[in-house]
Amino acid sequence: MARVKGSTPTRNRRKKILKLASGYFGSKHLLYRTAHEQVMHSLKYAYIGRKQLKRDMRKLWIARINAAARMNGLSYSKLMHGLKVANILINRKMLSEIAIHDEKSFTELCAVAKNNLK
Repeated sequence: MARVKGSTPTRNRRKKILKLASGYFGSKHLLYRTAHEQVMHSLKYAYIGRKQLKRDMRKLWIARINAAARMNGLSYSKLMHGLKVANILINRKMLSEIAIHDEKSFTELCAVAKNNLK
């Protein structure tokens, strides 16, 4: 059987990994094996980080909504329940933005939620 060296595809594959590893510390951007290991870990961390960002942002929105709701005499859970009963469908991101930038509208939403809790 003939020997196959596969120079061009192998070189291209390795160049791609080393290009992704540019900027890494020490031999991680010079040696293929260590660069490949680090790139695989980095891609995994990036994937996990994208999921964590969504979690962290939702936690931040809820904390902001809770703080603004307590200024209006409600807890976060009672505010959300009151809005749900009132059939006001607004997501937490927008509710957080309203709480920060438009306190008057947020106070009105809190009043609607209070009225629907009874």
